Amino acid sequence: MVNLDIERGALPALDAQDRMLAHALQIDGRAPFRRIAEVLGVSDQTVARRYSRLRSAGTLRVLGLTDPLRLGEVPWFVRIRCAPSAAAQIGEALARRRDTTWVHVAGGGTEIFCLVRSRGPHGDTLLEKLPGTPRVVDVSAHCLLHVFFGQDRSLITKTGPLTDEQVIALKAQDAPDAPEFPVADPAPAACPLEEADRRLFDALARDGRAGIGELAAATGWSQTTVRRRLAELRSAGVLYFDVEYAPRVLERNFRASLWLSVEPSHLDAAGEALASHPEVAFAAATTGPTNIFASITTHDAGSFYRYLTGPVAALPGILGTSTAPIHRTIKTAGPFVPSTP
Repeated sequence: MVNLDIERGALPALDAQDRMLAHALQIDGRAPFRRIAEVLGVSDQTVARRYSRLRSAGTLRVLGLTDPLRLGEVPWFVRIRCAPSAAAQIGEALARRRDTTWVHVAGGGTEIFCLVRSRGPHGDTLLEKLPGTPRVVDVSAHCLLHVFFGQDRSLITKTGPLTDEQVIALKAQDAPDAPEFPVADPAPAACPLEEADRRLFDALARDGRAGIGELAAATGWSQTTVRRRLAELRSAGVLYFDVEYAPRVLERNFRASLWLSVEPSHLDAAGEALASHPEVAFAAATTGPTNIFASITTHDAGSFYRYLTGPVAALPGILGTSTAPIHRTIKTAGPFVPSTP
């Protein structure tokens, strides 16, 4: 299992063009290298070579992912308190499951936090079994209701080096499998799928830039059908593309989960305000006594303290906060744990 917490300095620092490429891929993970090259002012070969090097080094990779709400699934944020000696074993067992993402060890090694995708409104066998797992002290589950920031948007879309003009140029829809903007109705609706769609999702979850020929082989469809289905799924908001970064890409060394209790009348305003903060990688409304969850990254613990006592304290309707520093990430986005590069 790959250690996703790559130590600072273990690999060469990213140069300006690497950072521009990372930003470009976050805007459109399947943008042709030709279009990225035109925007960055370099050759196609340069872009392809840089991406291959960064992906091989485990610095970044493009993932094709699905929105659970638009598939009729119910996502749950699950917090598991356990004996410190059991955290790694339980976390790795959770990471091997296809229905989990973002498996973290937090709270000094006494807490595991993850996202579980359930096909029903009342959870599934995993949520039912966890409380009886040996050395598990407590389990709490919070249903995800609404995403304020995340999915195909990340920190680099807020702080990346590309100009507004370059961003607009990258969104020009000349790619055959790209949707027209804007995508998807804001009200999620379940999307019926075929078995071949699930094979398509599996292939893209391993490599979001897999070629049309490779996707055709995985699904049994023609290349024309693959292009059409990709466009349909992206336009419906079912399928989106994200970039998984090593921490050094953004030079953020402190990560934490932030749980907020907010007055219902201020929930939307607080969530939208959080979405604009440069420290927030993900923010969503949830069920439970803490009704907003946010994933925070800052340069260090001192920066996190200043963030809590400044922008967070200024949010409307705050009744209380809870935080948990993240010590280790066992699994990030997608159903599969990446193999060691």
